[in-house]
Amino acid sequence: MKFQNLLLKQMDGKLELWNGVSQQLSPAKGWVNLIRTCLGLSSYKLAKLMGVNQARVMKIEKSEQSSAITLKTLERAAEAMNCCVVYGIVPKTTLKNILEKRAKQIAAKRMSHASYSMGLEAQSVDKEKNQEQFDELVQELLSGSAKKLWDDK
Repeated sequence: MKFQNLLLKQMDGKLELWNGVSQQLSPAKGWVNLIRTCLGLSSYKLAKLMGVNQARVMKIEKSEQSSAITLKTLERAAEAMNCCVVYGIVPKTTLKNILEKRAKQIAAKRMSHASYSMGLEAQSVDKEKNQEQFDELVQELLSGSAKKLWDDK
């Protein structure tokens, strides 16, 4: 098994654990506000723990709500509340599916160009043979470097 395929399989397995988490919505007022409230901390007390003023805590909570907070700031707030930030990018499907979809897009584009040219020369292929060629091209694309799937050539 190629290293790329092994890595892909391992990452898909690890990322599967995050699928449920990625479906959860963030709290309306943000995580800083929710955790602070659950811990019974006022914004003033959190400000003292963070070594900032109360207005800064309010600004942090507002910036989190608008997705403008930096990871560094979020980590500082979390640390002050004895928490940690968990950060990740979770694919909407498996990485393998993303690559397969991309390979199919490329194959379809290439096949449409070839079919058009062959049609002009009265050399068109029947649907079954066309599907077989399409599937072979997809597999060929997937067996190559994943980097090449993203070249716009």
